[in-house]
Amino acid sequence: MSSADDHDAGFEPATGDGPLSPGPAGKRAASVRTAFEGLLQIRRLTNSGRPHPEGVPAPWERHRTVRAVALALEADGLPPSAVDASGQRVATGYRVREGEQPGTVRVEWLGPPGSGAAHEEEAELARCAAALGRLGWTALLYRGPRRRRFLEVEP
Repeated sequence: MSSADDHDAGFEPATGDGPLSPGPAGKRAASVRTAFEGLLQIRRLTNSGRPHPEGVPAPWERHRTVRAVALALEADGLPPSAVDASGQRVATGYRVREGEQPGTVRVEWLGPPGSGAAHEEEAELARCAAALGRLGWTALLYRGPRRRRFLEVEP
C-alpha cells in the first residue's frame, strides 16, 4: 500500500452524510488544515508547469472528486451537514455526493426539518461555489425537485 493510500485511510473529509465530528473541534480543524496543505502540495507538484499550480485541480482530485470537493469546503470553514445513526439530519450544512454525470459532484445545502436550510441554500451555495472557484473548480447553480437549489461541480 502506498503512503498516499495510508494517508487516505487516516483522514476523511466531511461529506455531510456522516455523523457529527467526534472529539474537540480544534483537533478536527488541525486535521483538515494538514490534509488541505497536502492537497495543495500535490497540486504544486503535479501542476508545476502552470502559472498558478495551486489553482488547478490535480489528477488525484479528478479521480476522487467527492473527497476533494468535501475537503475544499471543509478547509474553507463551511459547515458540513450531518446525520445520526438512524440517518436523520442533525446539522445544517453542505452535503457532497457523486453527480449525475461522470466526474461531477453535487453539492446541496441540507439540515434537519424546521432548520431553515431551504431558506439559506441560495446564499450558502453561493459561498460554496466561491470557495470551490478559488481552487479551480467550476460550480454551476441549478434548481432540482421541489425547487431546491444545488451545485453541479466539475474540475
